[in-house]
Amino acid sequence: MKKYFFIPLLLFTVLLAGCINKKIIDDVNITTGIGIDKEGEQYLGSAMIPVYNPDKSIENFIFTAKGTVVRDLMFQMQQTSSQPIVGGSLDVTLFDETVAREGIPHVLDVFLRDPSVGARVHLAVVDGKAKDIFEGKYGDRGNGRYLAELIESNYKTGNLPLTNLHQFLHDYYQKGKDPVLPYLRQTRPDLVNIAGLALFKGEKVVDVLDENKLFYFKLMVDYYSEGALKIKDEHGESFIKSIHSTYNFKVKNRNPYKFSVSLEVDGMLTEHTGKSLEKGEIKRIEKQMEKQIKKECLALLERFQENKIDPVGIGHFIKTQTRNFDIKKWEESYQNASFDVDAKVKIVEVGVIE
Repeated sequence: MKKYFFIPLLLFTVLLAGCINKKIIDDVNITTGIGIDKEGEQYLGSAMIPVYNPDKSIENFIFTAKGTVVRDLMFQMQQTSSQPIVGGSLDVTLFDETVAREGIPHVLDVFLRDPSVGARVHLAVVDGKAKDIFEGKYGDRGNGRYLAELIESNYKTGNLPLTNLHQFLHDYYQKGKDPVLPYLRQTRPDLVNIAGLALFKGEKVVDVLDENKLFYFKLMVDYYSEGALKIKDEHGESFIKSIHSTYNFKVKNRNPYKFSVSLEVDGMLTEHTGKSLEKGEIKRIEKQMEKQIKKECLALLERFQENKIDPVGIGHFIKTQTRNFDIKKWEESYQNASFDVDAKVKIVEVGVIE
């Protein structure tokens, strides 16, 4: 009886396999990067395709198209390609600052409607043109992979908060939090730098945070791993690598709103250019770092208020603490909110300098 049951099941499986829309890798152009620039009143679209040479090296071919509607750009590129252009291996999507300041959700809509594009695609705003970045040569693994790994490594071991398509959309649709994206700059034909963080108000970039502020921003939105900070005073310079950190927000008052922000950092002193680390010197460095964190984090929170943005997610936090939360009332109250920032730093290792 079991044998007769499995025979039709096997035939059904074979028929299903025949319905799959198959694409042979050698017969398609696999896009690893998409760039959207603005030139006058038109968009300039760029699609980066890796070309695999017999010696295993990778070159990058770029299709381009111009138009006033983003959706038409891919159609125009396809007209110049002898093979289908597919986005199943898309690593990065770049927007020049002009496009980002005008608003990018209508641009993202093109990718959201493509089921082959994954939610972990990295998005970034660029200083200059996305096409110029694509035309660089960054190692031997292809430019798309290089740019994706640049963003990933700076999140895992640097000062960049988590950013990708999924995170951007989560923050964009979240009441009480505004999205952010990495801000890239090409410094050499073979090098791209994380130059800061593009801050959005809804769908548009309204400010760019410089790279030397990223450490403090990430302290307030992420549990840290291996970020670095330089402390400089009359005693010399110290470089501290964050091993672990935590953040905590509390509501101290509601009319007007007043918040306490508590930050705790465990770090490792990797370099010290001042006098030898005698008794009390470590404690002095900890206090100096605490003072710097308090000052910079408070300045960031006030800067966000001035720009009427909330990339830290204070509004989302208060929403979890408020029954019948009204986002409109909160946005009005946010402008008059005040913050007390407290930081505790503990240097748990001194590396090889001792």
